Amino acid sequence: MSKRPAWDQYFLKVAMLVSERATCPRMHVGCVLVKDKRILATGYNGSIPGDDHCEDVGCMIEDNHCIRTIHAEMNALLQCAIHGVSTKGATAYVTNMPCTNCAKALIGAGIKEIVVFSDYHNTQADYFLNKANVKVRRLPMPEKNINYDLESYTSAIKIEHDDHTH
Repeated sequence: MSKRPAWDQYFLKVAMLVSERATCPRMHVGCVLVKDKRILATGYNGSIPGDDHCEDVGCMIEDNHCIRTIHAEMNALLQCAIHGVSTKGATAYVTNMPCTNCAKALIGAGIKEIVVFSDYHNTQADYFLNKANVKVRRLPMPEKNINYDLESYTSAIKIEHDDHTH
């Protein structure tokens, strides 16, 4: 039987899974907004609703950045806005360090902490996050495996069932 992951590893692994939905081949990013150990929303980098995806028609590059996609952090914040969920005091678990604009949006949305395991290039995010007293924690990437153990579960049910039938 495997050990349960710590909360940080759990939410980072969820962010990794969310990133698999990303539609821009240049980078897959996942974001999970969490408050009181509860997931408020998730987001990944992808096109605006109803538009073409980079993986289907190619990226729209300006200044060496793809502008076709909305970043993962923004999509998670937008989900909270759509559903009327406050992000004040929440933590953002993100696969990659936010870009400058996403860092500013997270600050404006009241995010108190950001947890990442990978950095992002050419960003001033740390400057703005430090200025806003938003804590940034860089952790090692969690293991990629999902430890789903159906065999132990079904064995336990069988044992429990056998105990009740005697």
